[in-house]
Amino acid sequence: MLNEIICNKIRSEMESIDQLFQSYSELLGNAKDCEPDLISITAIASVLHSFYSGMEKIFLFVAKEVDTNVPIGSGWHKALLTQMTEETKTRKSVISTEIAEKLNEYLGFRHVFRNIYCDLLDWSMLEKLILPVEKIWTDVKTEINLFLETK
Repeated sequence: MLNEIICNKIRSEMESIDQLFQSYSELLGNAKDCEPDLISITAIASVLHSFYSGMEKIFLFVAKEVDTNVPIGSGWHKALLTQMTEETKTRKSVISTEIAEKLNEYLGFRHVFRNIYCDLLDWSMLEKLILPVEKIWTDVKTEINLFLETK
């Protein structure tokens, strides 16, 4: 069951993600108009990494505190994302399968970001992730807020 403490932790993380996009709004807006330089690409990559890391924190709150079941092993990140699409005896799904499919791209990027030198980042890969990210975040927030209403 969702209690107020868990709901507040999730809401706080959502506010942090909102603040992330607000703080970098100029950078993200400029990226829609022209290809950024290396420093901007590095900053955009960091925003994408932070976005998915924030999502994962929310999912971990649910897995730990509601499901009492956190995936383990080498594929735990993907398993956690899938777990959030599933309804359980104690909760409804946190996100839809459609949203999870979109977030899976950010999960994949998270791994790349942690294992590559920033000067090797490819703008064409980042562009496909950064252009829709704010719309995806809006859709994710809608679904998470619906989930929070079920407490």
